[in-house]
Amino acid sequence: MKKIYLFCSAGMSTSMLANKMQEAANAHNLPIKVAAYPHNKLGEIFESDRPDCILLGPQVKYMYDETVKQYGGEGVPIAVIDAGDYGMMDGEKVLKTAIKLIKANK
Repeated sequence: MKKIYLFCSAGMSTSMLANKMQEAANAHNLPIKVAAYPHNKLGEIFESDRPDCILLGPQVKYMYDETVKQYGGEGVPIAVIDAGDYGMMDGEKVLKTAIKLIKANK
């Protein structure tokens, strides 16, 4: 089971996107768990339930460098969700992006 976790400032719209990504994963019978959390929980989540991919919402794109500095060396791909895909709530496309990141990271 691969874990793709989305982090943003509050988590409202990101939760909607995570749900759409989970629906897409389920529709394709992929063993993937998608969840959304507030960015300030990243450290806690990383320690307790290490994700296979970290996606940052466009609202916290400014935290990308800091996130990479803290967790980039842990072998977990980190990316900012494309603002267009986020705005369209395109769960399928964001899921595909995350899967590519995980595969490229092996």
